[in-house]
Amino acid sequence: MADERHELAAQDDGRGADEPPRLSGEKAAKPTVASRKGRLTKESILPPESFTKAPKISAKSRTREEENELKRVRREAQRAAQRRRTPPKGPLGRWWRRVQSSPDRISLGMCIVALGVVYGDIGTSPLYTMQAFVAGQGGMARVDRAAVLGMLSLVFWSITLITTVKYVLVAMRIDNKGEGGIFALYTLVRHYGKWLAIPAMVGGAAFLADSVLTPAVSISSAVEGLKTIPVLTPIFRENGNLTMVITFVIILILFAVQSRGTERIGKVFGSVVMVWFAFLALIGIYCIGNDWSIFEALNPVYGIRFLFSPQNPVGLTIMGTVFLSTTGAEALYSDMGHVGRGNIYATWPFINIALVFNYFGQGAWILRNSDNKALQGVDGLNPFFQMMPTTVRYVAVLLSVTAGVIASQALITGAFTMVSEATGLNWMPHLQVRYPARTRGQLYIPTINWVLCAATLTVLAIFKDSEHISAAYGLALTVTMITTTVLLADYIWHDGKRALSLLFALVFLAIQILFFMASMAKFMHGGWFTMLLTAAILCIMYTWDVGTKVERSQRRHMTAKECLPALEMLHNDFRVPYYADNLVYLTSDAEMRRLDTDIFFSIFANRPKRARAWWAVSVQTTDAPYTRKYSVENFGTNYLFRVRMRLGFKVDQNVATYLHQIMHELIDSGELPKQPSIYPKVDEDPQIGTVTYVLVHKALMPESKIDSRGAFSLKVKYAIRKVAGSPIKWFGLAPYNPIVEVQPLFVSTRAVPKLTRVVLPSRKIKGGKHHKG
Repeated sequence: MADERHELAAQDDGRGADEPPRLSGEKAAKPTVASRKGRLTKESILPPESFTKAPKISAKSRTREEENELKRVRREAQRAAQRRRTPPKGPLGRWWRRVQSSPDRISLGMCIVALGVVYGDIGTSPLYTMQAFVAGQGGMARVDRAAVLGMLSLVFWSITLITTVKYVLVAMRIDNKGEGGIFALYTLVRHYGKWLAIPAMVGGAAFLADSVLTPAVSISSAVEGLKTIPVLTPIFRENGNLTMVITFVIILILFAVQSRGTERIGKVFGSVVMVWFAFLALIGIYCIGNDWSIFEALNPVYGIRFLFSPQNPVGLTIMGTVFLSTTGAEALYSDMGHVGRGNIYATWPFINIALVFNYFGQGAWILRNSDNKALQGVDGLNPFFQMMPTTVRYVAVLLSVTAGVIASQALITGAFTMVSEATGLNWMPHLQVRYPARTRGQLYIPTINWVLCAATLTVLAIFKDSEHISAAYGLALTVTMITTTVLLADYIWHDGKRALSLLFALVFLAIQILFFMASMAKFMHGGWFTMLLTAAILCIMYTWDVGTKVERSQRRHMTAKECLPALEMLHNDFRVPYYADNLVYLTSDAEMRRLDTDIFFSIFANRPKRARAWWAVSVQTTDAPYTRKYSVENFGTNYLFRVRMRLGFKVDQNVATYLHQIMHELIDSGELPKQPSIYPKVDEDPQIGTVTYVLVHKALMPESKIDSRGAFSLKVKYAIRKVAGSPIKWFGLAPYNPIVEVQPLFVSTRAVPKLTRVVLPSRKIKGGKHHKG
């Protein structure tokens, strides 16, 4: 009754129920927009100076970065218009014009970025592939000409078929809006069958698991090249863990600079990679010398003959070593969105030729030194470093360490892309994503970055050196290649090219299954770690997917006709005190003309949450970098508002600041009643009432009628969400003390058997009377 009397007194006093009390002696006056500022200054008891420094909306519509980007876009548009006005000269000019106006366009700057971002992994393969071959054959003394030519033939044709044909010529033509990788491919074929989610999940999990091992094996193998320098050999002999410590520091620095973006890193690395591959080619040509007969290995017969030869002591497991030469192939496809398909097409021939020359140069050196007794006792002999003069070795070690860092970068950026795409498929939790470069394809995910860093350093601590790490390396990546082949073949099949699909699947599945079987020989020597990591990531994806499907199966929405009667009654019920002036719910539902039942029941659960206005706010991230737009649906009321913000991928998702702007504009337009506030608030906005943010989480009830798989998936999903982080941080709401509510997941429930009352026995009390307990 006291609340009701207060409401009536406020109306009799000439004030609206939603207006604050006037100071004593002030006459009633109808407030206007023009007089609002002066009246607030008079009434407000806010401190005259700012203490909280709350973020505010700037009068400028664009930041300096946006202005610079706009100028750049205008300059490019002017150059493009000028090119269109200039007629191309001859057939070559017309071809170039078509290329530059297609998705295969080429840019010199992005070609350099492509060198730095894409080719690092495959560029470090010459560091350890032939070393593993010599060790597998039993040392230099047991390597003959047939073995060397056979190995080189297998390497050449593996690179040609797997990297050039499968990935460069076939896979990269099948993209999802410019993005590559197994998840982007899955989005193109998923409507062909639900079973395709299985190879996509398995392949993605294997790729992410291999991303952990790549930095460890690439950088450690390069750092170990320091041991081959005579001046440093005694130092490393006395300090056995020195290479591991150096590798540890390099890896830590690499992950620390990821937030600067792959574009900046790529430009720095790209120039170095260009020098690195030129060095690979030149040193290979130098070691080939005049022995061009080594190129007999281009004949595939040598490879097939050696594979099944009794002189091959390891048999088919030699393919596990051959596979090391192709380990960067998947990165070409997954990083395509970062640099553009045309730039990879333009740079791959140079990369391919450099690799071939280096492998064949190592082969020629092995043949010349197979009888060298001085080399037969060298522990862990590496033909890559041994084949060059000592003076050149200094440069080789420096370049190889840098190349190892670049190799790690290729897999890290690929992992960011993979996780972002998995999030879009609802296979992983929504994590904070930053876009440090001009394009959305170049992203940075802080949580994944540091998880990868910790996992990579753990691998280094467990296996200690590249020889033991390489035992685990590559096994998971063969799984990714197999699953990618399955999805590519399915796409080609439904594209109407069924004969080509069958041929593609037959050839590449045969080769890659052979790789997998050969790599399984590494299982007990370290491959178990990679497969265990793959299984853990796969478990996260699978349980998150199943849990999301269970949640979506129970999600319900209410139309305005269904929810407004109850909301209007609560809004006008003076007996219920205000819970907040503005009650804001964050929702993932982008549909504007309905209300999620979770919000409706949150308002009425336990103590009804009466407010001057209820808000349901969703945020969409656009492909354009600097979009700042919003839409509002008020359902014909002045107390229920459905808001959708569309923010560019480079715009900070500061929901609280943008919501204040929206509220001000709705007040000025008369859609939202005025909410002047006289008391101090964190947001320092006297024109807006208190704002309370609510996030609704789900919990499974014990009586829920759900199978064990669904129940387990939901429990795991909620546990992962708790560890992965909260949307409170994503949207910058931590300073506003948002409320996190837990609501039951309304899946079907089992009937609970009723209780049976048990009558207590009577007991004797003083006075001789009996009392029934």
